Amino acid sequence: MKKFTIIIALIIAVAFVGSAMAVSSGQKAEFKGGAMGKVTFDGKIHADKGLKCNDCHTNIFQMKHGTAKIKMADHNAGKLCFSCHDGKKAFTSKENCAKCHKKAAAGY
Repeated sequence: MKKFTIIIALIIAVAFVGSAMAVSSGQKAEFKGGAMGKVTFDGKIHADKGLKCNDCHTNIFQMKHGTAKIKMADHNAGKLCFSCHDGKKAFTSKENCAKCHKKAAAGY
């Protein structure tokens, strides 16, 4: 019985590890964004639009923080963020870079 309890506890722990590493609906994740300026993913904005974490994780993104390496080629190929931000499901990012990329104010 003790082994069974330990196995069940391990299964539950593994099931929730991914969600502990993801950005919840009230948090934000920042990406460097290169010369264009950083990009901030806001979980609340996406949740307010009716999206659930599983809509993107693990089909588009892994659950572990820091694993997304977004490149310009992803923009052009319609991968990662751009699988939804295509102008049909959500606003297109191709015409308005500043909608996602924010440069820091001078001196900050």
